[in-house]
Amino acid sequence: MKSYKITLLPGDGIGPEITNVTHKILELVSRKFGFELKFKEMPFGGSAIDSDGIPFPDRTFQECKNSDAVLLAAIGDPKYDELPREKRPETGLLNLRSSLDLFANIRPVKIIPSLTKASSLKEEFVKEVDLVVVRELTSGIYFGEPKGRIKTESGERAFNTMTYTSEEVNRIAEIAFKLAKQRNQKVCSVDKANVLDVSQLWREETILVSNNFKDIELTHQYVDNAAMQLVRNPSQFDVILTSNLFGDILSDIAAMLTGSIGMLPSASLTVDGPGVFEPVHGSAPDIAGKDIANPIAMLLSAAMMLKIAFNETKAGNCIENAINEILNDGYRTSDLMSNETTKQVGCSQMGELLADKLK
Repeated sequence: MKSYKITLLPGDGIGPEITNVTHKILELVSRKFGFELKFKEMPFGGSAIDSDGIPFPDRTFQECKNSDAVLLAAIGDPKYDELPREKRPETGLLNLRSSLDLFANIRPVKIIPSLTKASSLKEEFVKEVDLVVVRELTSGIYFGEPKGRIKTESGERAFNTMTYTSEEVNRIAEIAFKLAKQRNQKVCSVDKANVLDVSQLWREETILVSNNFKDIELTHQYVDNAAMQLVRNPSQFDVILTSNLFGDILSDIAAMLTGSIGMLPSASLTVDGPGVFEPVHGSAPDIAGKDIANPIAMLLSAAMMLKIAFNETKAGNCIENAINEILNDGYRTSDLMSNETTKQVGCSQMGELLADKLK
């Protein structure tokens, strides 16, 4: 029997709730399709600060590095905001990405037909949306040096550095073009080349990579225009290729096309090593412990893990199909409620409904 090792990082806020639901579903689907999943839960983010004093302990790193995949829920809580930056949960996330060299973040955005009315845009604008945001994840302004805050005669000055090398742009562009080859053969590269030197390099290198993919249509948009186009005409996009900061913003805009950020999964990948699979949403500490969180993005991230990391495509599709059936049956968590014909359920009940579909 095939066996896979998964490091679970429940993290903070609603993380433990959606992890619990997803863990149960993965156990069920692995038995159904005849493979074994071995789980090891580790502290990360705020929970690691509480247990170890730092957001990404070495023992957690070692487990992640030696696993076949990492399944991360969510991190962050306002109670940690007063800590020095290097000790905050978000720094642990950046360290996880850099230590595993997770340079490619893949965020699919596809409208589920039964949820078109949950979108903040009119149904005719979103019904054909099926795009992927490919975001560079280990460079750019979140990692650039120098950065910091210094005292000056007039007060204080803060600064960050957005930097990319040709190699960093090339490898993420390669991912985007290869993905487009499997889809509708269109890449839209998003930058700010009219004012940023780093974006000029990004655009030049992307064009060079495109020369190796003659069958792929390459277009360019400035990031402000791309943000507007995502809410004006989102179905024009196939694969969006962009940098770390811009991808962070655009993927959250794209999330709302689906009706809720609680619907979007993501995969963060490297060339050789375990990937990290996580929902796009945050830890939502305001609803933590209330059993009202939407676990679907976490479940869809687990489905991506099964297909991408383990090549268990049938098992991943099974989870996705079961979720679609539940939504077609009218069940919704509170963030997706749109009219009186839908039936509101909580996090754990959504998991129970899914388990019934998979039996």
